Amino acid sequence: MVEPVGNQYVVARPVYSELLFDEEHQKVHRYHKTFLDNLRVCFSCSPQKAKKMVFELFPLLSWLPAYRFKAWILSDIVSGISTGLVAVLQGLAFALLVNIPPGYGLYAAFFPVIMYFFFGTSRHISVGPFPVLSLMVGGAVLTVVPDTPGNSTQANESQLINDKRVMVAASVTMLAGIFQLLFGVLRIGFIVIYLSQSLISGFTTAAAIHVVVSQLKFIFQLPVPGFNTPLGIIWTLKSVFEQITDTNIADLVTALIILVIVFVVKEINERFKAKLPAPIPIELIVTVIAAGVSYACNFKERFKVDVIGKLERGFQAPITPSMSVFESCVGDCFSIAIVGFAVAFSVAKVYSIKHDYPIDANQELIAFGLSNIFGGAFKGFAASTSLSRSGVQESTGGKTQIAGFLSAIIVMIVILAIGHLLEPLQKSVLAALALGNLKGMLMQFKEIGILWKKDRYDCIIWVVTFLAAILLGLDLGLAAGVGFQLLTVVFRAQFPKCTVLANVGRSDIYRNRKDYTDIYEPEGVKIFRCPSPVFFANVGFFKDKLTAAVGFNPLRVLRKRNKALRKIRQMLKKGELQVTPKGFLCTVNSVNYSDEEELDNNTIEELDKPTDTKDLPIQIDWNTNLPPNIIVPRVDTHSLILDFSAVSFLDVSAMRVLRETIKEFVRIDVDVYIVGAHEGLLDKLERCGFFDDEIKPSIFFLTIHDAVLYILVKKDIAVGSPKFKPNMQKQSNDHYIISTNGGLRNRASSETKF
Repeated sequence: MVEPVGNQYVVARPVYSELLFDEEHQKVHRYHKTFLDNLRVCFSCSPQKAKKMVFELFPLLSWLPAYRFKAWILSDIVSGISTGLVAVLQGLAFALLVNIPPGYGLYAAFFPVIMYFFFGTSRHISVGPFPVLSLMVGGAVLTVVPDTPGNSTQANESQLINDKRVMVAASVTMLAGIFQLLFGVLRIGFIVIYLSQSLISGFTTAAAIHVVVSQLKFIFQLPVPGFNTPLGIIWTLKSVFEQITDTNIADLVTALIILVIVFVVKEINERFKAKLPAPIPIELIVTVIAAGVSYACNFKERFKVDVIGKLERGFQAPITPSMSVFESCVGDCFSIAIVGFAVAFSVAKVYSIKHDYPIDANQELIAFGLSNIFGGAFKGFAASTSLSRSGVQESTGGKTQIAGFLSAIIVMIVILAIGHLLEPLQKSVLAALALGNLKGMLMQFKEIGILWKKDRYDCIIWVVTFLAAILLGLDLGLAAGVGFQLLTVVFRAQFPKCTVLANVGRSDIYRNRKDYTDIYEPEGVKIFRCPSPVFFANVGFFKDKLTAAVGFNPLRVLRKRNKALRKIRQMLKKGELQVTPKGFLCTVNSVNYSDEEELDNNTIEELDKPTDTKDLPIQIDWNTNLPPNIIVPRVDTHSLILDFSAVSFLDVSAMRVLRETIKEFVRIDVDVYIVGAHEGLLDKLERCGFFDDEIKPSIFFLTIHDAVLYILVKKDIAVGSPKFKPNMQKQSNDHYIISTNGGLRNRASSETKF
């Protein structure tokens, strides 16, 4: 019974062990489904299940019938046009990161959007090229088709290299899409949980640095080869600075002007976003102006600048992926699949929370998998989502993926009709636009100080992932970051902060005794808490901390007692020791007794057995005076409580060590109790043969307070600190509390106030 009394509560109940509670409240032994049961459910079919599967596979069917045409269509049209224009420019710019001709970036901005329209669950993200993903694809491209030494000007050779690189980019994209599709079909969308926010932030910041370095060759117009190897970023910078005197001034000046204008206008958009009806489309404005000026002034001939060149009109026929690329780039494709999904899902989750609608991680994997397979087949490269482009789609009023579909229509118009107008555009302008979209990722450096104050482990994960991605490359850097992150989890679980608890305020609340002054510790009772799973890696640490908490090693005490018993029997047999009402009386002046000799003459197995004093004429009190030269460590603890409320699981190795440890304590007359064990642990221990004559299921209690009250009643004690006088009464109802004066008090009425 629980009754509120002001800001306190009154509880009346018996002291419960796990067994007593289950018996009194008639615990139901539930049937747990087997693997075959789950298979039957998985492969069963019904009209309702079929309908649900269709709606899950095609989310379009769930929101399109409810589309509010009059209220939303105008906003989606405006958003689609704005997003489409940005997608065209980012597609051209990010194609440079892939090391393929810019025109193929338009395919990456078109085909994935169409597929996501039918299969995606997010209504606001803009699918298409993403700088980090484009750079990862570009790394795979350079691995298979590296730059040729020297500065070749043969058109045929250059075209052949471009064709090979387009094939590699498309094949890598398709294999990454296959990975994503398999993950979605197998329902393992939870894989994204292994990429923490700190890891993603550090990785994307490093990728932004890689993007900056990779675009220097376009800004300076230098023939810098690609280095997709560990320390490649250093070799790239070395190559740039070695050729810095050959810089094309026209490209450099153009890029700097574009960068300044883009940064300033983006800052204005951010600062006055509440007052502006829509962000200023600065990328579109500067692109139109730059293309017009380049064409009018004939920059290509006058200043020898590098321009986009011919953009093929229309779509190209689909291609068959290269199996040799699959074999050589499987690791890169796996990384691309994971990073692409993690970034897209993170952005989609932000907008789903903001606009209150659900998204499905597994369906998102299927959607992006199909998008990349379809896009790669038509010579596009890997797609995810861009935070800046998605921000444009959402901030301009986009309500659904109809805005995304309309943005694809804008890209299609450029591909089919007006793409040739962009042919005079300098590649340095595209490089500047790519760098202009990195401000958000570069500003993530500020998170280092914030994370250091919040959680130093997260801060270290950020720094290690960043440095690994910078020095080892994005693929190996991501693997190193994930490995280090998992290592920190293991480290934290392997070395948990175990504590000794005490009663606070003479209530049912138990906290770390070091944190409070108003504590009560029953004499002879130790309460030990482990806030971590106990498994093979940390069970040794757990045992060491437990030994330190109680102040003695139970196995050492047991061995000392067994050796002392053997010596006492020898002395009694020789007549060197007599038994009196007051204890032992030694009849000789000196006794030669050596621990080392005794240890050599007895096996460890014999010393580890329970003490047996039945053949002795007196009951030995190990804490009183023993015969001369026989010293046994004093043990003032009679009860040990293990708080397992934060122990989520025990593995077989931990069970074995825990069983041995409990037996060691029991054999030196220290009762061990386990409290707060999670549901199912008792059943698991029974299945594993944990219990025997020395360890019984009755040692399990619901709470610490139940165990403490049981111990106080069992030992018939109520001794607290000197300022607390014991007051113990005992009746048949077994309702006890620790009284406010520090003792044990029986509930005189039907209510007990803590």
